[in-house]
Amino acid sequence: MGGVTAVRTAIVRSDPITVSYEVMNGWTVLEVDGEVDVYTHAGMREAVDRLLGEGHRCFVLDLCPASFLDSMGLGAVVAITRRIRALAGSLRIACPSPQLLRLFECGGLRDVYEFYDSPQEAARQAPASDGSDGLAGRPGTRPSSA
Repeated sequence: MGGVTAVRTAIVRSDPITVSYEVMNGWTVLEVDGEVDVYTHAGMREAVDRLLGEGHRCFVLDLCPASFLDSMGLGAVVAITRRIRALAGSLRIACPSPQLLRLFECGGLRDVYEFYDSPQEAARQAPASDGSDGLAGRPGTRPSSA
């Protein structure tokens, strides 16, 4: 990316969780570091709300540094997805560990999201201008089996 330096900005910083972001190839890469649970999930939601208010629409949720995600964290992912989609945005998820994929599968959401091995891979291709990138369906619905 020829001499362009990305700047990571912390949005939420508390003891168990830090949420920061950088813009990479048109994607807002939201890095979540720490435990996303009943006590901390609101921080992730607040960060997305703030970024949406600033005009960001295409997100990569980087869960690589997240050490834990429970059902409340999964619910927060669904909530932020709805907020992003309501504004014609898109969301991709980076660093799906086997445990994370299992959580999405148990929640009936495995086929709703696009998962990538890294935030760099997720942001490799610039987002579509119509917001159609990043979601195979809407949370709470199952993709049709044509």
